[in-house]
Amino acid sequence: MKVVVYSAYWCRDCREAKRFLDAHGIPYTEIDIEETPGASEEVLRHVGKRAIPQFVVDGQWIQPYRPGEGFLYDEMREYFGLLR
Repeated sequence: MKVVVYSAYWCRDCREAKRFLDAHGIPYTEIDIEETPGASEEVLRHVGKRAIPQFVVDGQWIQPYRPGEGFLYDEMREYFGLLR
């Protein structure tokens, strides 16, 4: 499984998303939209808005949080097949 995380250093939800992946031993490649030319536009092209964090898992774009609710722990555990 190839996981890419689109994020930014200032994004609290991004830090939480990466902590989740780290806690479960899920390797990922991080793309910082502030540091990587074209990354912000790539998110916009796939998602329709500049919303981070975004996971791209084997080419499938997934928004692992919901605005106002935060990181979607239960949904992401289910998606990655993790037990609680």
